[in-house]
Amino acid sequence: MADGSTLNYPALVLNADFRPLSYFPLSLWPWQDAIKAVCLDRVSVLSEYDMEVHSPNQAFRLPSVIALKDYIPAARKPAFTRFNVFLRDNFSCQYCGKQHPTQELTFDHVIPRCKGGRTSWENVVTACGCCNLRKGPHMPHHIGMLPRRTPVRPTSWELQENGRAFPPNYLHKSWRDYLYWDAELEG
Repeated sequence: MADGSTLNYPALVLNADFRPLSYFPLSLWPWQDAIKAVCLDRVSVLSEYDMEVHSPNQAFRLPSVIALKDYIPAARKPAFTRFNVFLRDNFSCQYCGKQHPTQELTFDHVIPRCKGGRTSWENVVTACGCCNLRKGPHMPHHIGMLPRRTPVRPTSWELQENGRAFPPNYLHKSWRDYLYWDAELEG
């Protein structure tokens, strides 16, 4: 049986091609899910922590890096979500260009809904609260607030690449061989 000290032992989950399923958020499973996948023979263990958990008749070292045995293709068309819009725009307001924490961001309809604008990849951009209020229901070209980049539907690959720019605060040393951030970002 595991004690509370095993709570901080997530496993980095790689696809069958040994790339993370996701960079942002980083694809991590709790140790319980990783052990279950090992027992069901759905993953290969590539690296382990120096921590064990025990069942009544067996001990398991906690996996730190696992790879799926079956490849999961990335979705060709990412879902339109608030988070994915922020990720596409690198968490930067498309009007002032400043990067903000997620809780300070909203999204803006370039062509306002009251003027027939749709809620779609091609009409929504990330905006900070100040810029969103300033733009309001106006057409961007009427008030000189054009988005820095034209909004487009990103590919899953583009979102993954953008996610690599935001490494998590914690990277276990066993994960670094499988993650592809610049050395100065690894901390």
